[in-house]
Amino acid sequence: LRRPHKSDPTIMARFSPLVLALALITPVVTAFTVQRTPSFVRKHAGATTVSMALGDADEPVVLIGVAADSGCGKSTFMRRLVQNFGGSNVGPLGGGFGNGGWETNTLVSDDVTVICLDDYHLNDREGRKVTQRTALDGAENNFDLMFEQLAALKSGKTIQKPIYNHVNGTLDTPEEIKPTNIVIVEGLHPFYDERVRELMDFSVYLDISDEIKFAWKIQRDMEERGHSLESIKASIESRKPDFDEFVAPQRGYSDLVISVLPTDLVEDDVGKTLKVKMIQREGVDNFDPVYLFDEGSTISWVPCGKKLTCSFPGIKFAYGPDVYFDKEVSVLEMDGKFDNLQELIYVESHLSNTATKFYGELTQQMLKLSDAPGSDNGTGFFQTLCALKIREIYEKITSKKVAADPISA
Repeated sequence: LRRPHKSDPTIMARFSPLVLALALITPVVTAFTVQRTPSFVRKHAGATTVSMALGDADEPVVLIGVAADSGCGKSTFMRRLVQNFGGSNVGPLGGGFGNGGWETNTLVSDDVTVICLDDYHLNDREGRKVTQRTALDGAENNFDLMFEQLAALKSGKTIQKPIYNHVNGTLDTPEEIKPTNIVIVEGLHPFYDERVRELMDFSVYLDISDEIKFAWKIQRDMEERGHSLESIKASIESRKPDFDEFVAPQRGYSDLVISVLPTDLVEDDVGKTLKVKMIQREGVDNFDPVYLFDEGSTISWVPCGKKLTCSFPGIKFAYGPDVYFDKEVSVLEMDGKFDNLQELIYVESHLSNTATKFYGELTQQMLKLSDAPGSDNGTGFFQTLCALKIREIYEKITSKKVAADPISA
């Protein structure tokens, strides 16, 4: 199978769902310019050049890892995260195929680079047919190169990163990645390899329960694409062993887990009402867990009333200490969904350690992406909280301040 070159005019321009989703945040953010280098010199994957500033002790590169299965909301979470650092021209590296660039999974701005770890697949699609392994299998990923290159970025060096072409399943010509203040790596295995795991300044896992995965997949593939129930079940079951062995255990290495579960409020087999938990590990450097009312207490709260409109089946919050993968954690929980996002400020006023810069910023950030999936329930709520905490972590590590925009959404 021929590997297409970036200048091949016969290849249709396509980008990963993450690149496309992140490109859509342009209207809601205000200070980035796309990092474009029109004359990249593509060298061997191991070649690096030293930056003069980034990576030094007084100019650290902050590395954030986000682990999740496909279809778990990584793209939406990236939008919520990037908008907290400002920016208006977030886009694919090199400007994209249609602008003289190439097939890419990498998104860049002046301050943020988002790298898809699919680019570190060891074999292309045809190669995996030979090895008879899935991309979920740890053995199908080049962790040696992943560690080498992420360590180089963190130390302020430019890398030549491989590209996994999702259109035709090939490994394309490497692309040059320059370090930025924040590097986000997202994919199936950001915490699988201990060496890579130790590079992370903060780690997040987006966890969707099997019941919700099944309900969502039925809705999408059966109702929208006409697939049979038997084929959907077979598809889920075929990848479950590898997911359980190679991906799911990374929850135990994560600083924060957003867990999406079936609701306890009502019978719901289609996943329209969700219970979501934000599981926050205690004792993490530069991170103070968000809490409800009193830190360390155990609380159950139904806020529905004059200040928060709740249609059936209502909303319930909970908070308290717990143990997760043998580690002490604080768990903030939301079951149900919001009727009016403007009223979220009532809930926000009862939370502490949210990392907001002004009263109502959490509500404002939710309203900015009110049309995004999960914006009326705990998935969007906790993703937004997590994004604010990551901004705070960045400020603590770098001693820099990110400007906030206290303008009503």
